[in-house]
Amino acid sequence: MAGAVMVGGGLAAAPAWANLALAQKNACMACHSVDKKLVGPAYRDVAKKYAGQADAQAQLAKSIKAGGSGKWGAVPMPPQAALSDADASTLAAWILGGSK
Repeated sequence: MAGAVMVGGGLAAAPAWANLALAQKNACMACHSVDKKLVGPAYRDVAKKYAGQADAQAQLAKSIKAGGSGKWGAVPMPPQAALSDADASTLAAWILGGSK
């Protein structure tokens, strides 16, 4: 039983690392940080802004892929059109979950 818990705990930790790796792989971390503003907003601030919205993950994934300007100030976010819909959704879920 303890082995199953350990395996389950290991599996639960893997997606968070994978999502950070996905953000790094796609150069998201060049402009964003988990807890402080860089060029773009901190992921924790993004999570707060979208908190309580039923379609937050879909909206954030759409924003990641389309890019945009005006939501967080004058600096535009370039579109990440080459990012798959699944990866954009995974990143959105990770950001909304506190980027842990």
